[in-house]
Amino acid sequence: MHAIQNHLRVVLSFMASINTAKCKLPAHKNPPMPKASQPLAPVGGTPDAVEASFYEALQAADIEKLMACWADEDDIVCIHPGGPRVVGAGAIRAAFDAIFGHEGSIHVHPEHIRRVTAMGSAVHCVLERIEVMTGEGPVHAFVLATNVYHQTPQGWRLVLHHASPGTQDEVQEINQAPQTLH
Repeated sequence: MHAIQNHLRVVLSFMASINTAKCKLPAHKNPPMPKASQPLAPVGGTPDAVEASFYEALQAADIEKLMACWADEDDIVCIHPGGPRVVGAGAIRAAFDAIFGHEGSIHVHPEHIRRVTAMGSAVHCVLERIEVMTGEGPVHAFVLATNVYHQTPQGWRLVLHHASPGTQDEVQEINQAPQTLH
């Protein structure tokens, strides 16, 4: 029971720090995103390659690499655990700038990825293991994320990152029980 309470404390602390960082977002709605001189995410690559680049950018607090993973569309969306829907490249950039400015890099490791790919879209359901430093040393928090990728003229790009609080119990999935025919 103590381990569960400790985990919840760490997750809530991490989410509070993200929400604190989001409080520093500028008031404007969707400022234009400066274009990188060259894409940093693999052009024409795979959803897996873009996802790897996205998590590497989080770990390095590299806003340019992170934004190169996103599609160049007005309606891209990012939802952080317990946070509001952030729409558009400018707002997403501002949210991650605030998080990187407040927290620095995010020590996140994608695990237990479930993939569905059809036509020009791919959906990845990810268990994110996040290492959070506490007064007692590093502790792991878990987040459930859904990443949606579209194939664009620039290659595969992220169009949605939706993250929700999770628990270590999420490592064990609930699968549909086999049906018995009588």
